Amino acid sequence: MGDLLLVRHGETEWSRSGRHTSRTDLPLTEHGEEQAKSLAPLFAGRPFALVLTSPLARAMRTAELAGLTGAVTDPDLHEWDYGAYEGVTTVDIHRTRPDWYLWNDGVPPGPDGHPGESPAEVGERADRVLARAEKALDDGDVVLVAHSHLLRVLTARRLDLPAEDGRLFKLETGTVSRLSTEHGRPVIAGWNSLPPR
Repeated sequence: MGDLLLVRHGETEWSRSGRHTSRTDLPLTEHGEEQAKSLAPLFAGRPFALVLTSPLARAMRTAELAGLTGAVTDPDLHEWDYGAYEGVTTVDIHRTRPDWYLWNDGVPPGPDGHPGESPAEVGERADRVLARAEKALDDGDVVLVAHSHLLRVLTARRLDLPAEDGRLFKLETGTVSRLSTEHGRPVIAGWNSLPPR
């Protein structure tokens, strides 16, 4: 059985400044492009059973620069819908809601078509991605290129934890994490890994 390789996209202007970014389709910064390129040696010459990417440009560009060919976009890998908190930092939210915590409180509705999501709703999407990946893991490793909060929820679900326990897994831009198995049970085999310098 293969492993799940989780790739968080490279840096964007908003990830650098801590602004919640889901539907806003920002490009990678120059540093984010360098982060993505630096991952290429980790994937060079390796066959993968499946490569899935978020439909957002920052994830697709990361996959391309990392040399991950044949990637298929999966709408379920889209980042958490932050509703009215799109583009807002946690510091700014705390000015009016000092006790707000995404993992417990979710977000208020945003404009039409962006009602925001709860951890459980993001967990449902993560479960669908895991079901697709599971079918391919018998044939080798599966790569998922996506976003911080979605991948954190997906990790919690893979480990049979509730979606809100994604709070336990801080994920940096331009990194690779590995979910494997030990004695038939899911485990974290690597987290926030960078290529050797």
